[in-house]
Amino acid sequence: MAKRLFDVIASALALVVLLPVIVLAWLAVRLTSSGPAIYKAQRAGRDGVVFTMHKFRTMRIDSEPGSVITGASDSRVFLAGRILRALKIDELPQLYDVLIGKMSIVGPRPEDPRIVEQYYSRLVRRTLEVAPGLASPGSIYNYTHGHLYLDDHDPEQSYVRKLLPTKLALELVYMRRASMWYDLTVILKTAVTILLIGLGKRQFAEPPEIFEARKLMENADTPLVQITLPSERS
Repeated sequence: MAKRLFDVIASALALVVLLPVIVLAWLAVRLTSSGPAIYKAQRAGRDGVVFTMHKFRTMRIDSEPGSVITGASDSRVFLAGRILRALKIDELPQLYDVLIGKMSIVGPRPEDPRIVEQYYSRLVRRTLEVAPGLASPGSIYNYTHGHLYLDDHDPEQSYVRKLLPTKLALELVYMRRASMWYDLTVILKTAVTILLIGLGKRQFAEPPEIFEARKLMENADTPLVQITLPSERS
């Protein structure tokens, strides 16, 4: 109850304070790329229920369909969209999703339903027991280290093999430690990280949660991410 109250107050205040940024982002998308400013993405939410998550559109609408995972140099992303993505401004419409109760300010980041269905093990499906979040330890790691692992030639496979296991382990660590104080530290770390990247910082130390996350990965009975070889797929 306290977490939900915090989400409502924080998202409402953030929408008011960040309204000028939101308007400028909306204009940037509409003036530099044809099509709607808002992209409606299907994501797996609490209990695996699929919901519509809102983002500023960062890809050309006339681009060829591709991976649900965006590579670091994905040609589908237009210039203004690349800037919005780099500064996480494209995620600001999700404050609305928080306000209406589909998401939380802090919680495991929601994934594409197909990624969940195809790759999530039983253990990491525990991350679906809570509302998905706008910020999380996993999302910070993805933001600061994702470019080190994603291969533009096959972003989905590099994502699920090299990045997703650690990202999900960090989300499980978050669920173990979850508290209002921890949520506030995640919010602060996210804001500081965005600021540092905006100022040009590109190299970041691994998060303190990484040691517990790796221990969890090593001690798990089965891999956190279930990889099926092409010959084994139906």
